Amino acid sequence: MIERDTMTTVGPDIAGIIEGIARKAGELALDHFRSLSTLPVQAKGHLDLVTIADQQLEEFLIAKLREAFPEDGVLGEESGEILGTSGRIWVIDPIDGTFNFVRGGQNWAISIGLFENNRPSFGVIHAPLRDLTLVGGKSVPTMLNGKPIRPLPALDMSRASTGFSFHPSASTEDRLEVIRFLSDELQISFRLCGAATLSLVEVAMGETDGYLSLGDSTWDVMAALPILANLGVSATIDWDRTDLSSKLRFACGNADFLDKVQPLLARIAKAA
Repeated sequence: MIERDTMTTVGPDIAGIIEGIARKAGELALDHFRSLSTLPVQAKGHLDLVTIADQQLEEFLIAKLREAFPEDGVLGEESGEILGTSGRIWVIDPIDGTFNFVRGGQNWAISIGLFENNRPSFGVIHAPLRDLTLVGGKSVPTMLNGKPIRPLPALDMSRASTGFSFHPSASTEDRLEVIRFLSDELQISFRLCGAATLSLVEVAMGETDGYLSLGDSTWDVMAALPILANLGVSATIDWDRTDLSSKLRFACGNADFLDKVQPLLARIAKAA
C-alpha cells in the first residue's frame, strides 16, 4: 500500500508500480490470446465484443490498484466505478481493441490512466504483441520502452496523416463527413486501426499527426492523453463539461493539426 501523503504527485516510484501492473496484465492477456480458439466471446452490441479475458484482466487490474492505492477510486469498462475517498480515479481498459484481439490482430493494449483534479494526469499503455510500453504524465516524462521518445515532427501537409474511429452510434452522415473532409478539404492520408489507444500511440510515435474520434469512451483515452501532453499534443475535450461516462467527440494533435480540423469539429460537435 502507498502511503497517502506520497500520492499527491505521481513520481517514478508510482509510475513503476503501474507499469509493473500493466506488464503483468499483458502476460495474462497473452495467455488468453494464445488460446483464442477456446476463448468465450460475448456481444455487448453489434461489433462490440467482450471476452472472459477482458473480465479477468479487469478484475486483476482493480485488485492490484486497490491494493496499492486503497483510497483511490477505479473506473473500468466492464465493472463500472468503484468509489474512493481521495478524489483520484484510476480509469482502466483491460483490453482496448477487443475486436482486434478476438480476430487475432496485434492492435490491442492494456490502458491505465489516472484522473485527478478533473483532468487526465498520468498514464501507462502496454501493447504486448507490439512490444510497446508508454509511460508518462504531468510529473513523469514520456518514455517508450524505458527510453525518452523522439521529438514529434512538425505538421507537413504534403505527407500528413491522421487516425480516426467511429462508435457504432455515430451516424452515417457524420462518418461520411469525416472521410469527405479528410479526403477533399485537407487531402491527407488517414487510417483506422480499430483501437483508440493504439491510434493515439501512433501519434506519440510520429506515425500519424493526429486523431479524430466520434464516440470513444473515457477509458479509451485516459492513459494516452497525459502521455501525449508531454509531447506537445493536446485534445479538444472540455473536461469541465465532460462526465466520465460520456461518449467523446474530439480531435487530438498539435496546435497546427487542431487548427486544420477545427472546421470539421464545428460540424460534428453535437452530442453522440
